[in-house]
Amino acid sequence: MNEVTRVFLNPKEDLEISQGFPWVYDNEINSVKFYDKNSKSVKTSSLKDCLVKDGDVVEVYAAAGGFLGTGVINRTSKITVRMIGSEHADRILENPAAYWKNAVLNALNIRRVNFSETDSYRLIFGEADFIPGFIVERFYSDGKVYLVVQFLALACEVFRKELLDALEETVKPYAVYERSDASIREKEGLEERAGWIGRTGSEVIKIEENGIFLEVDIARGQKTGYFLDQKFNRREAARYCKGKKVLDTFTHTGAFGLNAYKAGAREVISVDISQEAVDMVNRNITINGAQEKMKAVCADVFDLLKKYEADGEKFDVIILDPPAFTKSAKLIQKAYGGYKEINLRAMRLLNEGGILITCSCSHYFDENNFYSMVMHAAKDSHKKVQILQKRGAAPDHPVLSGYPKSEYLKCAICRVL
Repeated sequence: MNEVTRVFLNPKEDLEISQGFPWVYDNEINSVKFYDKNSKSVKTSSLKDCLVKDGDVVEVYAAAGGFLGTGVINRTSKITVRMIGSEHADRILENPAAYWKNAVLNALNIRRVNFSETDSYRLIFGEADFIPGFIVERFYSDGKVYLVVQFLALACEVFRKELLDALEETVKPYAVYERSDASIREKEGLEERAGWIGRTGSEVIKIEENGIFLEVDIARGQKTGYFLDQKFNRREAARYCKGKKVLDTFTHTGAFGLNAYKAGAREVISVDISQEAVDMVNRNITINGAQEKMKAVCADVFDLLKKYEADGEKFDVIILDPPAFTKSAKLIQKAYGGYKEINLRAMRLLNEGGILITCSCSHYFDENNFYSMVMHAAKDSHKKVQILQKRGAAPDHPVLSGYPKSEYLKCAICRVL
């Protein structure tokens, strides 16, 4: 008797899944066929009435009966099934340790093409690396490898031991810190959790990026402590900064500003609303000996841009790397206004022919919205804008075909006239 639960979708709901989309929502499910241990028979019911445990491995089928893949079910979440593979469930479950070790090894090997053993990079990018809800950052600090892990979904939480064992075998880290303290876990029916897994290491580490040194607080920093996705964008942006006066906003750790300093910027001002962030920027300025040319300012960027404009302040290069202004499709228009305001004001503050590096990390605010916003900000600031480069996340953040949410980062390098 086949005891693997089968989830059947409503008509036409299979198209996205067949194209690579890794989520099945609750309203896309027509019925569930499961083995009832009490009656020792196979039954078919609605999603609501099925006797299936959250965290079970299930197979997903089109309405017409075609097999689509295997996933993990969680009726607590709107994302009811997260796909984990195109194989049948029995193939995955016959040796889950080997299955997940292979997934981790595949992710590691593809990073090795672009990153060395002494680099820091994102090792696992959730669904885009076919391990849904699982994020792993690999930090290299003082000859040691630190991993910061996030279990953001039940789909990876149920394979917690296998995934941690796979990381131990393939990466052999010095220490592993868990940052599963994100509110998204509540939607998955999971409690937030943070702390060392096994050996205790240093919560504040020092990494090298593009020839600069940065302190990273893996325990208290935003998300996993540092935004590795902008590494190559920071290096590219720095090429426009030699001899220039640079304003680096929403700076977090000062990384964009320090890359500009390293490239020979004449003056760098790095701004963040968080005093804790500014304190870290100041430490990073000292570590890199940048005190004479770089300073950190604690301020609300919106207010500071207004003040600079009122004071007649001008810059040669301005970097806008804000947090996501929307984490919901319903708030796109409000986010559009926020992005447009900072871009419009930045354009006004630039000298003729100045460079604007402008970013958005919200996957809801897609590329069409982003570049439309840049165009309208230029129009309303009475400026002409040449987009010199359209960039995205570094290659340690692969984009999964059929899953547009994995293509979240936009970074435009613009000349403003």
